[in-house]
Amino acid sequence: MKTSRVLTSLIASVLLAVAIGGHTTHAVPVLPNPVLYLTGTEFYTANGKNYVRYVYDVLNKDAYPNEMFAAAPALPPCGSNTKASRTWIDFFDQRGKRLYGFCALSKPDDLGKIWFAVEDGVLPPSWVYIEMNDRQTSTTYKSNLADTNL
Repeated sequence: MKTSRVLTSLIASVLLAVAIGGHTTHAVPVLPNPVLYLTGTEFYTANGKNYVRYVYDVLNKDAYPNEMFAAAPALPPCGSNTKASRTWIDFFDQRGKRLYGFCALSKPDDLGKIWFAVEDGVLPPSWVYIEMNDRQTSTTYKSNLADTNL
């Protein structure tokens, strides 16, 4: 049942990305929105607390060029990281609350191991999505809502 729901969500997201992708009116290359899906959970301990990490992959990560993840020292830094990547990835819950982010992914394949975590015993959001913000072109790519249950 859950597998069919995930597959239906992925197919609908791909079709939606294809349908809206052709309506761009500026010179930014037409790239699809990311198709996010849960690959698993991991338990870990940090600073004396136990956490559950929800690990995700982007099904169509190969559609994004390496240049999107190159170091971008000319753009604002990510904290003290002056060589943060051109594209930053942020996780949000279904209501739009930011959960976690990545500012130093170096290649599209790194989208295959992105995650957010909650303290063990805390109920995670039911659904999450990511936004990929290409800071060089000021383009944001928003994913589908992805389940937090396998």
